[in-house]
Parts: sequence; C-alpha cells; structure tokens
Amino acid sequence: MNTTFLVNGGRFTVDVAPDMPLLWVLRDVLGLTGTKFGCGKGHCWGCAVLLAGEIRPSCTVKAEAAAGKEIVTIEGIPWDHPVKQAWVEAQVPQCGWCQPGQILQAVSLLRRTPSPNDGAIAKTMRKNLCRCATYPRIRSAIRLAARASVPESPPDHRPALPILKKNPTDGDIEGESFVFNPFVRISTSGRVTIVAKHLETGQGIYTGLATLLAEELDADWRQVRVESAPADESVYNNLLFGPVQATGGSTSIANSYEQYRRAGASARAMFVAAAAAVWRVPAEEIEVKKGIVSHPKSGRQATFGALVRRAAGMKPPVEVRLKDPDAFTLIGRQDVRLDIVSKVQGSARFAMDIRLPGMLRAVVARSPVFGGRVSSVDARKALAVPGVTGVVRISSGVAVVAENTWAALEGRDALEIVWDESRGETRGTSELAAEYLALLETPGKTARKEGDVEGALAGAAQTLEAIFAFPYLAHAPMEPLNCVVRLSENDCEIWAGDQFQTVDQANAAAAAGLEPRQVRIHTVFSGGSFGRRANPASDYIVDAVEVAKALEGRSPVQLVWTREDDLRGGYYRPMFVHRVRAGLDGEGHPVAWHHRLVGQSIATGTPFEDAMTTDGIDAASVEGIVDMAYAVPNLAVELHSPAVGVPVLWWRSVGHSHTAFAVEVFIDELAAAAGQDPVAFRRSLLSGQERRLAVLDLAARKAGWGSPLPPGKGRGIALHRSFGTVVAHVAEVSVAGNGDFHVDRVVCVVDCGTAVNPDIIRAQMEGGIGFGLSAAWEEAVTLDGGRVRQSNFDTYRILRFDRMPVVEVHIVPSQAPPTGVGEPGVPPIAPAVANALFAATGRRVRILPLGDLMPSKGRRPWFEAPA
Repeated sequence: MNTTFLVNGGRFTVDVAPDMPLLWVLRDVLGLTGTKFGCGKGHCWGCAVLLAGEIRPSCTVKAEAAAGKEIVTIEGIPWDHPVKQAWVEAQVPQCGWCQPGQILQAVSLLRRTPSPNDGAIAKTMRKNLCRCATYPRIRSAIRLAARASVPESPPDHRPALPILKKNPTDGDIEGESFVFNPFVRISTSGRVTIVAKHLETGQGIYTGLATLLAEELDADWRQVRVESAPADESVYNNLLFGPVQATGGSTSIANSYEQYRRAGASARAMFVAAAAAVWRVPAEEIEVKKGIVSHPKSGRQATFGALVRRAAGMKPPVEVRLKDPDAFTLIGRQDVRLDIVSKVQGSARFAMDIRLPGMLRAVVARSPVFGGRVSSVDARKALAVPGVTGVVRISSGVAVVAENTWAALEGRDALEIVWDESRGETRGTSELAAEYLALLETPGKTARKEGDVEGALAGAAQTLEAIFAFPYLAHAPMEPLNCVVRLSENDCEIWAGDQFQTVDQANAAAAAGLEPRQVRIHTVFSGGSFGRRANPASDYIVDAVEVAKALEGRSPVQLVWTREDDLRGGYYRPMFVHRVRAGLDGEGHPVAWHHRLVGQSIATGTPFEDAMTTDGIDAASVEGIVDMAYAVPNLAVELHSPAVGVPVLWWRSVGHSHTAFAVEVFIDELAAAAGQDPVAFRRSLLSGQERRLAVLDLAARKAGWGSPLPPGKGRGIALHRSFGTVVAHVAEVSVAGNGDFHVDRVVCVVDCGTAVNPDIIRAQMEGGIGFGLSAAWEEAVTLDGGRVRQSNFDTYRILRFDRMPVVEVHIVPSQAPPTGVGEPGVPPIAPAVANALFAATGRRVRILPLGDLMPSKGRRPWFEAPA
C-alpha cells in the first residue's frame, strides 16, 4: 500500500504494509539507520523518534498510524543543537547504539521542561536503556544543554559549549595516502589514519590505540582518524593470545602498548629522515610536533602532508627509541574520543546499518530447548507472507528470507515446525540447583591446596560457613547479534562487529566450503558485546553464511537476531554455587579457608580447552580465588564442572563476576566475626601487597570510611584484582522502612598502570559499575523444563537510569605498563553493595540478584540455600 511519510522535512511515498512498524519503515525502506533496533517491544526506547512532536518508540508505531505526520529522527536533529553539542562535550557514548534514542528523549524533555531537575531527568530518561551505563554522563549532558539553551539565563551563566558549526567530518578530504607500516598511513592532506586491530565495542579502543601511535608519531590529534584492520592474524594478532586476532580479556591496550608506540615512532623517524635529506641537515637537529616537521636552526618546516611522499619512501628504522613518560603529550592527557561525533550524529556504521544492493534479510527459528532439532517444517504459510522470498533449513534451525526485516519476522511467526527435543536439555533451574547442592557435598578437583585445611578448621577458635549462588546471566548488548554476508564461488565477505576475527574466519570458511583466506571480514562498530560476539562457534556468523550458501550466493544476506532470540537461545554466564568454610584463631586471624565451587566450564568442548584448562580445571571458573591475595596459611580450592546442555560463554569479567563476590563478602563476614573493621581486617591480610593496599587506602579515604552515616544508611567496601588491574569500590546504600534499598554513591579507585586516556578509564569504571550493579540488582536467566523463562527487557531487567548511583572515580598515578579497564570495574561492585547492606541492616546477602530480597518486588529468590 502506498503510504506517505514526512521525515526530517522530506516527503516520501513508499509501498509498505499498514502494520509494518515505523522502525522498519525508517531503517529498511527509507534507509535512515540512525534509528536503532534494540527490543522491538517498546522496552528500551533505542528506536525513539519524535512523531508529531511527541517522543515515541518507533517499534510500537504502525506505518498507517505514522502516515502524514511529522517525524524527526536523529538525522533530523541539527548538529549545532545544544543536546548534541552537550553530548559531545560530556563525551557520553560508549558503544553508541542506544544514544540516538537517548538524544531524542533528551530533546523532547527539554522542549517540555527547559530546566529539569534531577528527579525530572531520572523519571524521563529511565525509559531509555543503556547497557554501557552512560547514565551519569547523560545526566551531565542534559544539565549542560539545559543551561546552554535557557533564553533567560544571563550569558555569563551559560556554559561555554565549544559549538562546532558543522560536523567535523564535513568536507574532510583525505588526498593520496601512503602506507608507513601495517598500523598507519598518512595522506597528502596530513590526515593520519591509524589501523585498529581490535574491535571498538564501546570501550574506547579506537581512541586508545590511536593515542599510543599518535604520541610517538607526534601527530596533530585533530588530523587523526581510525579504521578497523582486515582479518589477518599474521599481522594483527593479539600478542597476549598467540596467533589469534581477537578482542577480549581487557587486553587491547596492554598487548598493543609498545607495538603501536613503535609503529608511531618508526613513521616519525621516516619523516625525520626525509626532512634531513630534503633540507640537507643532520637528522638529530630535526623536531616534530603536532604534525609539523621543523629545523629550528634554519627556520624550515613542513607538514606531514607536504613531506609524506618522500617520507614514505624512506627505509623504516631497525630500532626506535620510545619516549620517556615525562615527555608524553597525549598519553595520560588525551580525552577526546574519536568515535563520539559519529555516534552522536547517528551516522556511525554498525553491522545492522550495512546496506548492499539487492540485500535480503533473514531471521532463524531455533529450538525452544537447547539441543533440540527440527523434525519437520511446513513453510507454506510463511511463503505466503508478502515480502518473504524463501525458507531454508540450516544447522541451527529454519531461516526465513525476505525483502525486509519485518516480512522475515512475520514469515517466521507463520512457520509450522515440529521440534525433536529428545536430545535437548530439559532440566529446569530448580533441578540444576538441587544437583549443584548435592555436588557441594562431595570433593571436587583440586585447583589450589596449601597446608592442612581440615586440621586447621578442626582446631580453629571460630568457624564460619556460607553458601553463595549466582544465576545464569545474559550478555544483552543493546545491538542484537547480526551480520551481513556476500558469498560467491570463491569469496566470502562479512560485515560484522567482529570480536573474534580469526575464529570467525575459520568457522565461516568451513560453513561456506572455502579456505579461511577466502573469507574477508570488514569489522565495523559493535553496539556492545560483553563477550557475546566472541563465541567459539561463531553462531551468528555461521547462520548468515549458511543462509547465503543455501541461496547459492544470489543475494547478500543480512541476518538478524531479535532480543528474544538471544535471551532464549544464546550463550550465558554460567550458573555457579559456592560453599566457603573458614576458621579464625583466638585473636581473630584467619587460619583456614576451604572453597568449593560448582559450575559449568566455559572452555570444555571448545578449541580453547587445552589452553584454558589444566587437569580438568577451567581457569575461568576459579580465577579470583586461586590467586586470592589475602594471607591465609591453609587454603584449599575445589571445583566441580558438571555437564549441562545450556551454552555458556565468557561474560564481562568472566569468573571474577562471581568469585569476587564470594571472597569479598566472606572476608567481611570474617571481619565481623573477629570484631574488626572491614578495612583494617583486609589491611592485616595484605602485608606486602603494596598496590592493593594503596588502592584500598585511597578508596577508604576518598569515601570517608568510618565517618558516621544517618540511620538507614550503610557503607561497604570490596577490593579485587582482575586482568592485571586493582579496583576498590566503596558503596553507600540507603534502606527504606519497608526494606527496599537504593545504592546512592560509589567511590571507585583504580590502579591500571599507565593511564593512556584518563577519561575513558573513568567512563569504563562508571560503565563497569553500572553493568555489575545491573547483574547484582535483578538480572537472572532461569529455566523451566529447559526453556528460558525470560524473553525481552520486560522480564530480563537491566539497570535503568534512576537506579544508577553517583559515581566518583580516582585513578592511581603510575608509570607501569597499562593493564585492562573494560572489565575490572565489574567484580567489586556487587560485594561492596552486599557489604553495605549488612552495615545498614545487619543482614547478610549471599544470593544474587539482590533485588529478589526487596519486599516490594514480591518475588522469591531463584535459589534457596539449605538451612
């Protein structure tokens, strides 16, 4: 049916079904990809638009209801609008997927309420989900935009927003480019393009890698751009992983620190050599600063662009000397992210935004239980849906192919499939919990053993015991899984927010019947991942390749997972149960610690099993316990890794996400039993651990540890080292009369070695706190008869704006090599909150999520420990 839409001042008449959601009209028909698909049910508001002046989630508006009404998308908000300018000034986006919806919501709020208070901001913005937890920066940006745009404000009271009158990329001409090494090329216009071997999924890696190289190159930061490297592990491998190109484990800056600096220093030396040759002066007299090569004695100077042809022809130096940290001008100081502008504009290119000529869309119907298989399928009703072009069987289920995403979804709903569940996982959460508890009663495989634990427990003056339980958790990145595949007889091209290039190349090649080198991967921005896009089976990649192969490569295919697809048929952080027993002597010193865990191995059955497991112990299951720094003379750690048919995967901070909670909460319990202050008790067990002690002491000081709090409030601390980084959080909570609670404030101290980009570190700590608090608050994946109960953000609840505490981040100065920051902010937040709740209420919390304990929720915990 021909329907007319008025979008961003333009008039468009197109043939669409009356019930097609406006979201898919904008994205698939009109090509306005700034509006993002996050849930499809109006739960996340990532697809928000202004419809006749009112803010609406476009996924819930039918085409016929939007016809003829003024529609404004992120592309229709001017670049110099105060909200967009404030978003840049506050450096809000991380992954960026939800930001167009956030910006439209803020624009709508300020139209209705030009000077909103924090309560009004929270009430409005809680509609919009952000998995990266950019909420504190969103609040700051809205305040900034409000002050900048209120007409009655005296000019000297308005913030001095650095208004950019046009998009910085407008009219940006590169010119002819010259390659200096695999990591940098420079053009005749002076533009420096840095090639990033790691995926930018919101953690600031593009900017971090660019900072390293630009520092040693002495480039002008205004001329720096970044693009993703091709998939080639022989050049772009992760130096800490071996011959694999991959992003993960908070290793991107750590493994690249010297590599990218040396690449920059090498290119700089080539410019110096070129200038020395052209000007016939000694190379040691040449200086380079902000993209200008100069010879002070003669007054000569030239830009990179002017010298680039000659410089690119110089022989790269065999050895280079790197700067002393005292000479850094960018490292430790540069805080302008290179991906902010495009993410604020809505022009950043994600895999779901890729558009190729003749491209078809596909979705897959998968078994409702893990391990189920297709028994039979009747596709007649699906093929009758307008726009559906085909139905094909692939290894994971049945794929529906259509001209647009909405038709594919409608076609999938019309499929009639009989599933064979005879080999599927049909146990529910309660059955698995009972089996895990039974295993806790039996010895497991030994992961660490020091001294005589049982003897020390028998002779202890006091013994304590606790059971901790952690549910399955979903990654739930705001951009659902998707990729684009173009397949031909001898070539396979893939566009994806690719986290595991080498693995995905191999799996795609196997699915297509090609060699890995015949698979080309174009890595684009990823709207979050948290580990989900790095699965050894390459599930979403293989799905798309198999569909393209079934179509014999006639059309490019964009395969999309819905929110329900991933929540009910994806990969999860494993469910774990811990039992901890410890003993104190007569003076309150720990003399023994026995720790037994039950949970699935992530590595078992994957190509990484040999590297990640030793004597049947998956290192990811026990990390954070086997390397516990607290001085306990008799220590034993045991592990059971039961076989369960639920797919599991590394999840942001991996094993630390549960081990830190058990250790830090139980340490608090021991402190209480010993009659000691929690900070003092930790200090007594960390003799010689100077980094940890420095972080602990600074966190306590910055949080005002020991100062009185009003009734109903509590303060708790947790300290943990993961991925080479030490983090302490101090959480302050308030408990209402009915027992409900709120986290008011978090003070974070982080020692991550050299701080390459301090503001990105702060952003990652803020985001890690929000992510960890979300899981601690009420995230849980539970099963009934093998079927996942949760389906979308109404049942799998993640942290919303009004639950985010005030966060303060303090970075410990260091000149040590940098360590990770993407994950280490997550582990300490849940135990800090649990310890604060004990301080406020006297009640111990050992089962996550904490929200199950709130009376107003009216829910029973998913797990009940034995009395």
